[in-house]
Amino acid sequence: MNKALRRRIYPALDLLHRVLVAGLNVERRLEPFFRPTLNRLTREPIANLLQYLINRNRPDYGLGLAEEKIFPWEEQALDDIIDLMADQMRGHFKPGKYERGGNTKTHGIVKATVTVREDLPDHLRQGIFASQRSYPAYVRYSGPGPDVPADIRDVGFSSMALKIMDVPGKKLMDEEQFTQDMMGVCTPTFVTPDVRENAKLQYWSLVDMPIYYFLNPFDSHVLDFIMQALWNETQFNPLGHRYYSCVPYLLGEGQAMMYSFAPKTEVPTTIPGLPFGSPPFNYLRDNMVKTLDEKAVEFDLQIQVQTDPHRMPIENAAVRWPEKLSPYIPAATIHIAKQHFTSEAQFAFAKQLKINPWHCIPEHRPLGNQSRARRRMYFELSRFRQQMNDVAHMEPTGAEVFNDPK
Repeated sequence: MNKALRRRIYPALDLLHRVLVAGLNVERRLEPFFRPTLNRLTREPIANLLQYLINRNRPDYGLGLAEEKIFPWEEQALDDIIDLMADQMRGHFKPGKYERGGNTKTHGIVKATVTVREDLPDHLRQGIFASQRSYPAYVRYSGPGPDVPADIRDVGFSSMALKIMDVPGKKLMDEEQFTQDMMGVCTPTFVTPDVRENAKLQYWSLVDMPIYYFLNPFDSHVLDFIMQALWNETQFNPLGHRYYSCVPYLLGEGQAMMYSFAPKTEVPTTIPGLPFGSPPFNYLRDNMVKTLDEKAVEFDLQIQVQTDPHRMPIENAAVRWPEKLSPYIPAATIHIAKQHFTSEAQFAFAKQLKINPWHCIPEHRPLGNQSRARRRMYFELSRFRQQMNDVAHMEPTGAEVFNDPK
């Protein structure tokens, strides 16, 4: 839906949305000067209150650990999401230049090594963590979508997707044979609690008014909005933020986990031009380049095991699993060596990749309705994107060679 049509159908809402977005764009420029202190003083107390309110009336399905519940509305919601996101992609991109429907803007894709720790407890030694070894990997850092704005004009959201290679064993999707994909975003809870709500969000995203999904007085999601806002903030360097899986995965039979990528390295955080100048269009990429020109970067790949099936639910991604019940435990190190990554060939390579959490071994099967939807949603939308760009899917090995930028 184009903006002119949107303004004819929802004139008052469109005006309100544009005012809110304009205010957000101003606030994003000021955040670096006050947000770190605000986070330190208020984020956790506010998050705890929000989680109490979210959990207060949440139904208890009586599930066991790592147990799922199939809902009758899942398939219809998934069909709606795929149709809406495909329409959204058609409205934002032209053939040959299609980007992903979500996690759209590629800040960079870099080579990495994932090394499993030697000191893991026995109950965590499952799947790729079963033995101490290293895997080659690619890491893609990206912005939210559905378009590709100047970095300072995004919604304060970023993602980190890990494609681990040379992983033995049968995979749950046969389009790739040796990969294990893992992905995280900068918020510890997902933007919607389930697929049915996600379909509503995609509709409002299609008409370029996603804020109304949260603030609709007749179907409010204001608690989720505030929860996201606590972590959505002006991004400074993709290599220095923490990322969360937001949805659970198996950790061997009968055991569920969340995971997180926690940065270990000090990185440049300066954003030129703030507060009211003109930051570079791709300042996040520029800070990545500056970082990896100077030094290597590391993240801890941490895992959190489900210990309470209700307070740490499988089917509601708006609930933050309490670390008091189960703390995150470092399971592996993600090492990103000094490197150049800005050649045209390397960005073209990023468009050939499909990233799907169902590229995985059975020991790490995705859990919950959001993850069940991702299997077909990611498959169909990535196939659509590659068809529109006339590029073939490829399964990487880690041996790929890219020309350095001139």
